[in-house]
Amino acid sequence: MLKYVGKRLLAALVTLFIILTTVFVLMRQMPIEGYFDNIDKADQGVIDAKLHQLGLKDPMHIQLLNFYKNILKGDLGVSNRYRTGAPIIDIIAGKAPISIQMGLISMALSLLLGIPLGAKMARSKYKFWDKIGTGFIVFINAVPAAVYYIYIQSYGSSMLKISMLFDPSKFLNWVLPVFSMSLGSIAYYAMWLRRYMVDELNKDYVQLAKAKGVTSQDITMAHVFRNAFVPMIQYIPSSLLFTISGSIYVESLYSIPGMGGLLVDVITRQDNTMVQALVMIYASIGIIGMLLGDLLMALIDPRISFAKKEGVR
Repeated sequence: MLKYVGKRLLAALVTLFIILTTVFVLMRQMPIEGYFDNIDKADQGVIDAKLHQLGLKDPMHIQLLNFYKNILKGDLGVSNRYRTGAPIIDIIAGKAPISIQMGLISMALSLLLGIPLGAKMARSKYKFWDKIGTGFIVFINAVPAAVYYIYIQSYGSSMLKISMLFDPSKFLNWVLPVFSMSLGSIAYYAMWLRRYMVDELNKDYVQLAKAKGVTSQDITMAHVFRNAFVPMIQYIPSSLLFTISGSIYVESLYSIPGMGGLLVDVITRQDNTMVQALVMIYASIGIIGMLLGDLLMALIDPRISFAKKEGVR
């Protein structure tokens, strides 16, 4: 197992290195306005001094080396336009908690609704619940999320008599953004669980169990659901981490002071240093989620062996 973890961790580090290096080089091609606040009022001497202070006058490989040295020390730099001079790590620390809370609640709602819906669809194939669930999944995947997000905000705010401006101290203000963030995951879990369960229901061991007189409910819960849920396990950590990091559009729509809204804001302000730091964080979240998913699936499914080649994807 340690050998497997080591290989996966090494692959994750290499992937992260490639992503961060690519983003770093691309950000250095951006206009220098992204490193200044009110550059129009600064003379050339001040601009040159600032660029020298930021290390932007150094050769690219020196800049990249300094970038990784700072990361290892836990230094993500300072904001140049969003909150001039403030350490980025402090800004993120103030934004992350609300995204974590909202993400955890959204993920819990997704699992509580998506898993039962997928199971119900599989058990009533081509019947009422299957048609209702299929219609919901098709709608969520076919209609741009921005469209139903706006409708949820407009009509939901009117029905619940709540302000569109997010207030973390009021329970009702959490309902609409959490519901909006969970819709995609609900459809995802329902769709794939239905597919895996239908595949399992057509296998020989199910027919054998029926021939032995085992009830359909016992077969479904004791064997089919368990076997169908294993392939989905690998996606839960990455889905959870992405949800925790915050929905960019939803947080911006409801003016939620979280990580998602922060990324939109710093891109708009062209705060290159903060954009670079946030992209690094989001990339790390995705890679960590994939690694945890692989390990979790291998631990839960006894058919997967760390020692065999087919146990590694």
